[in-house]
Amino acid sequence: MSTVVEEAAELALELQSPPQPLAGIKVVDFTQVFMGPSCTQLLGDYGADIIKVERPGAGDISRNSFPDPDGQDNPIFLSINRNKRSISVDTRTEDGRAVLHRLMRDADVVVSNFRSGVMERMGFGYEDLKEHNPSIIWASGTGFGPEGPYSHKGGQDAIAQAYSGVMWRRDSDETAPTIYPTTLCDYTTGMHLLQGILLALRTRDLSGVGQKVEVTMYDSMLHMQMQEACMQLNRGYEVNWGAMPLSGVFTTTDGAVCMVGGFTADPLLHISRALGLDEDLTLREEFSTLEHQFENKPALQAIFRERIATNTTAYWTQRLEEEGLLNAPVHTLEQTLADEQTRANNMVVEVDHPTVGTVKMLNAPIRLSATPASIRRSAPRLGEHNAEVLKENGFDDDAIARLVELGVLR
Repeated sequence: MSTVVEEAAELALELQSPPQPLAGIKVVDFTQVFMGPSCTQLLGDYGADIIKVERPGAGDISRNSFPDPDGQDNPIFLSINRNKRSISVDTRTEDGRAVLHRLMRDADVVVSNFRSGVMERMGFGYEDLKEHNPSIIWASGTGFGPEGPYSHKGGQDAIAQAYSGVMWRRDSDETAPTIYPTTLCDYTTGMHLLQGILLALRTRDLSGVGQKVEVTMYDSMLHMQMQEACMQLNRGYEVNWGAMPLSGVFTTTDGAVCMVGGFTADPLLHISRALGLDEDLTLREEFSTLEHQFENKPALQAIFRERIATNTTAYWTQRLEEEGLLNAPVHTLEQTLADEQTRANNMVVEVDHPTVGTVKMLNAPIRLSATPASIRRSAPRLGEHNAEVLKENGFDDDAIARLVELGVLR
């Protein structure tokens, strides 16, 4: 009997569980590539209805980024477009723009990541939309913003790295500036865009008023450097965390280890012990202070490199761990995806796609105990939801057939 009671109690609890945080929020999504889609996918993961607007035939640029056996439904696209519905509308036509205006009349959020001015030229600017929908939240992510000498430029990850100063800092002057190989700027800006939308939704809950939300890759990368910028502005000193004398990446006999010499009273003493050196390097005059360690970093790190090159990664991570020094093996992405910590954090999930089959991808990184992220649908095929979405917005079968005949919907 107790089992039946317990099951009934669990069922009652499930029925009383709160809806997802963004349930009932309608988002019209003009974004493509990575910055915008990473934002709208998380909105969808937490309950929002994301209507993805795509170009007929081509769709989101990510559908065609790499040659792939699954064509437009390739892993690059699938990874950042789940929990969305796709409509393919020709915005070059008056009928196409009219369709989208009708969708946005009762939308909560409109999101784009075009160059500054593109939404306005299509008739979808904030001032245009709020005339018919005063509570709308109009969110835009661009490279540089609507004003200033770079406002005409397109936003792109490597370009933002270069303009923002991030690319210039490296481990030493001998190392050439290089592109960070993961989309650092796109993702950071996408998360700032997400934060702006959530702040605007909260404001609307309190006041009923919508507003414009604008973020730029340029600003996001500057903001990421808030410590470095404050030192530069107030002390004229360039902080470079990647050039610290007791930290670095060092080659082992079977890979590499990352060592961070800090957060202890005397890190160089502990490094000397971990590396099994015959002497305590802190006793050498040229390494006795942090200032001297900076001045003599090449000689100091040559000692580290020579010693660490004599044994395996596992050996050195254990030795460094024993001395209380922060360290990690340098993993490939393949190794990280197979790591037990990835499994423990439930960061890889499987999603069924109607034509591709089972797709493995990353889970949402934000954990909410009562209203967790949910994957309710796979990434859409191009134009998959044309009829469904239009019917929800007042178009009958004849009107939809006419739009298809005119080539507005494809």
